[in-house]
Amino acid sequence: MVPLQLVSAQDPVNCDNGRGNYTTNSTYDNNLNTVLSSFSTHTEVNYGFYNLSHGQNADKVYAVGLCRGDLEPDDCRRRLKDSAFYLKKQCPNQKEAIVWTGDCGVWYSNRSIFGIMETQPTIYLIYLRNVTGSVNEFDQVLSNLMRNLKDKAASGDSRRKYASDKVTTGYTTLYGLVQCMADLTGVQCNDCLEIAISEIPSCCEGRMGGNILKPSCRLRFDPYRFFNETTILDDAVVV
Repeated sequence: MVPLQLVSAQDPVNCDNGRGNYTTNSTYDNNLNTVLSSFSTHTEVNYGFYNLSHGQNADKVYAVGLCRGDLEPDDCRRRLKDSAFYLKKQCPNQKEAIVWTGDCGVWYSNRSIFGIMETQPTIYLIYLRNVTGSVNEFDQVLSNLMRNLKDKAASGDSRRKYASDKVTTGYTTLYGLVQCMADLTGVQCNDCLEIAISEIPSCCEGRMGGNILKPSCRLRFDPYRFFNETTILDDAVVV
């Protein structure tokens, strides 16, 4: 585990005050509770991506849940349930909110958020260990790794757009991960991740690790292994 003092982080939660509010026990609140609890009951989904809705008209709730590609289904559903509970606690009356954890993300709204690319708001989590050796060499290795992963993730189907790998430089092994909401098109995923990659210099210059978290995609790199082998999807073809 990374010591807390080595991490500079925002709370990875965004409560959107511009999308309207709801009151406790209102129809919207009840619909939100229903859709969030569905993350743990949709056992027919075993690939870590959920897009669910419940309700009608102005009280309809749309929610997306996304797990990292190395989580087993039961573990994924448990993490999503915990994240949804935390998000609702942190954003007790906002109709739209999003949280990213190390393992998953939950995003809900009173508008359709399915199949759209959104790159704001952005949350940065930075590992405060300085690069050793040549910063220029590190930046080039990191850029190559991220763009290779971006291409792999964008080629995924509508169940998963995710890629992780490692690369060894002359002085360290660097681990990287990228992921998009699985209902994005390949072009949308590519564009979202390209924007995130372009922000690495401004958020994480000279640092050995960082997370860039956007509503529709995320990336992470660190000098230690933080993911396991990707879980295997079945052979069904989903586009």
